[in-house]
Amino acid sequence: MGVVLGAFGGALLSYVLAIVTFKMAYDGWENAPRGPFTAYLAGSAVMVIGIIAAVLGSENMRYMALAGFVLLVAVLIQQCFTKVFHERDRIISAMFLIVVSVVFWALFEQAGSSLNVFTDRHVDTQGVNASMFQSINAIYIVLLAPVFAMLWQGLAAKNVEPSTPMKFGLAVIQVGLGFLVLVWGAESVGVNIPTPVIFIFLIYLLHTTGELCLSPVGLSAMNRLSPPQIASLIMGSWFFASATGNLVAGEIAAATGGDGVGEEAGKQLVLDVYSTVGWYAVGIGVAVMVVSPLVKKLMHLDTLKDDTIDDDLEGQREIGEPQAAGIHPATKS
Repeated sequence: MGVVLGAFGGALLSYVLAIVTFKMAYDGWENAPRGPFTAYLAGSAVMVIGIIAAVLGSENMRYMALAGFVLLVAVLIQQCFTKVFHERDRIISAMFLIVVSVVFWALFEQAGSSLNVFTDRHVDTQGVNASMFQSINAIYIVLLAPVFAMLWQGLAAKNVEPSTPMKFGLAVIQVGLGFLVLVWGAESVGVNIPTPVIFIFLIYLLHTTGELCLSPVGLSAMNRLSPPQIASLIMGSWFFASATGNLVAGEIAAATGGDGVGEEAGKQLVLDVYSTVGWYAVGIGVAVMVVSPLVKKLMHLDTLKDDTIDDDLEGQREIGEPQAAGIHPATKS
């Protein structure tokens, strides 16, 4: 599975960027500059082959994949300086957001695996089944979604709303902090003592607020940044990133699966893994926030035009039936 996802993911990333960099920017593959296009194809091929070989166990091939990726990025940078094309820049920013989302989902999806097992084995649940705590995220979503909607609107009205890349950075930081809070809580009472259940509520709270900073924001960004010709391809890439995040989540969960020697050793192993991924997530989130101004600049929001919402379906402005929008989905002339 890792080989398939790695190869397909690398090929998908290369293909999407090739479309906007060479086909759309130059009105056809045949008009693209031969030198940069050939170098791009070579870098993509080397990267995909290197990924496949590395996943199959050849560690040295990681450097081959990295070399291909560096060549691919170098061609993209060269094209950004030699050819002004806003759609290409927007797709580059979208690909950046998609890659960042993999990190978030890899940690967020521990809820259904290692975190649920940790709750069952090492948390003082007061007799409540560990599976019941899976509903905490849904409850937080219902309670906090309106709050976040009003928050973004209020900040936008004051012209201080964080950019989409900034929100992604905040999301990754929060998912990492959730694990660090749980680790701190478990170690503060002692590894050999059941962890107070309040820390399970806290980790789900931080993960949910992170999800609200990333998931709806990301879906909106994919729609806004995608040219109509490849909108479905970009949305597919977004959900492919979610699938990839779930694969990585399985690897993280597997790392926590060893029971060690006795209950205490098993709990400490889980806490060590959570501490490691938590700190990595915080570091990645900070890095995303640092580069967010550059990514926002690539979005070219000043020239981005949203589709109108009142001229596409007959009956769009009507309230009552049967002329409500979509009942007779004929386009207006």
